[in-house]
Amino acid sequence: MMKQTWAAILILLVAGCGTTGLQAPGMPIVPKETADFKIYFSSNRDGKPELYGMNPDGSNVFRLTRNDGNEYFAVVTLDGSKVVYVLDNGKSREIYTTDAAGLNHTQLTRTGSVNEFPRWSPDGKRIAFISDRDGNREVYVMNADGSSQTRLTFTEWEESDAKWSPDGKKIAFVSTIDGSNEEIFIMSASGKGSVNVTRSSGMDWNPFWSPSGKKLGFVSTRDGNREIYAMNWDGTGVVNLTHNPADDGSGQFTWSQDERRLPFVTNRDGNREIYITDADGKNERNLTNTPKGEEDDPVWLPDGRILFMSNRDGNWELYAMNPDGTRPVNLTNNPADDMRSIMAYRENLTDRGN
Repeated sequence: MMKQTWAAILILLVAGCGTTGLQAPGMPIVPKETADFKIYFSSNRDGKPELYGMNPDGSNVFRLTRNDGNEYFAVVTLDGSKVVYVLDNGKSREIYTTDAAGLNHTQLTRTGSVNEFPRWSPDGKRIAFISDRDGNREVYVMNADGSSQTRLTFTEWEESDAKWSPDGKKIAFVSTIDGSNEEIFIMSASGKGSVNVTRSSGMDWNPFWSPSGKKLGFVSTRDGNREIYAMNWDGTGVVNLTHNPADDGSGQFTWSQDERRLPFVTNRDGNREIYITDADGKNERNLTNTPKGEEDDPVWLPDGRILFMSNRDGNWELYAMNPDGTRPVNLTNNPADDMRSIMAYRENLTDRGN
């Protein structure tokens, strides 16, 4: 079972952020690393997209879902016992849970609308998600069994990308103000005290928290192109970590557990490659160097490797490599497309997903 999902692939472990009216984050919940974590991914190897799991070396692949429709965005609890995912049946998107072996599936939402991007609270007792059941996309929470579904945001805008702090007391999310300008907000887990912590003329999105909760990373176009930034938990001390005329920050990315390194995706070499930088934006280097392929979604594994997606061999596969880029290994190695089940950002800024 997977005991850690901060560094395993399916959840971004987050910590607190805010400004006036928000308190500093408590100690984050960081589980111990174990050797028996699982990697979950999406594949159409059986004819349509389904969720699968496998060992960290790519062995013992098992199928998690067997449903009509397309499944995606699988996220695992910190103790590895349960998986939450989205089923798109062509008419609506509903949220389900199952145990880590793919048994005991339970439908949590039944609204006939869009319910997606669920994320577990650190204690595994609640789920934050996005729903348009009331007319526009808002942030909701519910208990792990689907009870007490509660709307937290009440705006005329579109909300997305809701992420818990590691102590479970805060939620960061993105709000599309006036239908175009994306800003990052922080609120308490009860929905109170919502504060805009970016406030820029550009678009700010994809908030990702450092493991300690002292920093919040994000992507912004405030300087004319897409760059990765970091700031203090209260929104102060904004620093541009990537200074390049190319676009940086596609897909998902996370700090290392010690907060010293940050892998990211950039197209500065003409194709999407995975680079890594120190947490202060210095010492950038290319880890993948595959000019005839595309890479995406680098995240840390509990064993210290970096998991990523690549089409270097002709189709999308999951790979893992050392933090210095050495010893890349194809974990899936299947003629079908195998991809991380968390939906990647789309290049179209008006339809980016989570």
